[in-house]
Amino acid sequence: MTKEEIMYRLYDRFIRPTEQKRESFIGVEIEMPIVNLNHEAVDFAVVHQLTAAFLKAFDFTATGFDEEGHVYSAVNSTFGDVFSYDCSYNNMEFSFGKETDLQAIHDRFKLYYGFVQDFFKPHHYTLTGMGINPNRKLNHNIPIENGRYKMLFNHLSSFSKYFYIPMFFHRYPQFGMFSSASQVQLDVDHDSLPEIIDTFNKLEPIKALLFANSVLLGENEDLLCCRDMLWENSTHGINPHNVGMYDCDIQTTEDILNYISTTSIYCVERNGKYLNFPPVNILEYFTRDKLTGEYTENGEHILMEFQPQPDDIAYLRTFKFEDLTYRGTIEYRSACCQPIGDVMTVAAFHLGLQSKVKELRKLLDSDTTLYHHGYNVVELRKQLVRKELPSTVDRDALYDLVSKVLDLCREGLSERGRGEEKYLEPLYQRINNRTNPAKEMLRRLQNGESMETIIKSYAEV
Repeated sequence: MTKEEIMYRLYDRFIRPTEQKRESFIGVEIEMPIVNLNHEAVDFAVVHQLTAAFLKAFDFTATGFDEEGHVYSAVNSTFGDVFSYDCSYNNMEFSFGKETDLQAIHDRFKLYYGFVQDFFKPHHYTLTGMGINPNRKLNHNIPIENGRYKMLFNHLSSFSKYFYIPMFFHRYPQFGMFSSASQVQLDVDHDSLPEIIDTFNKLEPIKALLFANSVLLGENEDLLCCRDMLWENSTHGINPHNVGMYDCDIQTTEDILNYISTTSIYCVERNGKYLNFPPVNILEYFTRDKLTGEYTENGEHILMEFQPQPDDIAYLRTFKFEDLTYRGTIEYRSACCQPIGDVMTVAAFHLGLQSKVKELRKLLDSDTTLYHHGYNVVELRKQLVRKELPSTVDRDALYDLVSKVLDLCREGLSERGRGEEKYLEPLYQRINNRTNPAKEMLRRLQNGESMETIIKSYAEV
């Protein structure tokens, strides 16, 4: 394919869906760690029993089976909700079918969550609202036995092959098996797409202050949202344009398309086999006559040569904080799993502000408390995910700015007339107390509370 043909296909997949006039919907994905309160590894046999009971109770149809026949994903035909495990059987995910009302999503979440907790209770297990599984060192951090998850783990485990790349790789290739996120997808129209991506990218430092909830206890307790580091310092981050924030201005859809063309592809599927290979820029990929990929079978890594095909663009997957999907949505994916009582805060925050993007942009552009002090937004995010704020920041003024952002969000939700602004109350409490879930967990541990007590409190609806 020529460069023009590739750019056309990229536009067709990522930009064109935003041109379609349609009703705006909300999609919410909530990942939660499974914790064995006996201070032992999660027994996957218990998880499989729960799966069978859940599918029967809520009329879900199995859609994904691992190589041993265990169900790892299922869908409800009425609502389009998906029950699944993300990367491993230590991490449960509820993905809700598109809705117009956050309350409807929350009601179904509480129903599903309550069933799971009732099932787990006799086993002394629980789901909880933490971005890092507190029992990660005890658990069997192995991928679900299917082609995609084994490929992903193989790719993340290959960091030692890239010794020639001048970047730091962490030593947690299994991080997808112990990290949990709260993500939301919102429909976006073509005309507002660049402004939304650019503005929410600029908002990321403030989101770090509000939503941080992933700490590697006993290893790096200064980093309150290690989620950023886990993605950026893995093989996903070999091309930094595949992960994290945008370090450039996005002003037009052409800017977006050009940025997508700088990202890399690292996997495809051939003959039912998921192959991973060293990340290669998507434009360069189609200049290759052939590449060599690798798949795992019976514990062995097997090499396979393959030729690029035009439809391989479907395997171009990035992990941006503001990720443009092929569905005509932006997936906001920088927030950790939140305490279960605050589970709708992430969705409410993005939903309210997306309708106020012009006012939000004006507020951020005029701010001189956080911005316009010699640091770009990427650097500011790295500062605000830490336990201690930089000494140069006026804390009173900073939290006043965050309060103004939240007021704008509440206004956006209030104008929808569905009462969804109630989901922002926990965020106002965080502002008043100048805290977030990660800080609060560390404070309670320092005051002598047990980890089990905190796990249980973060599990309360």
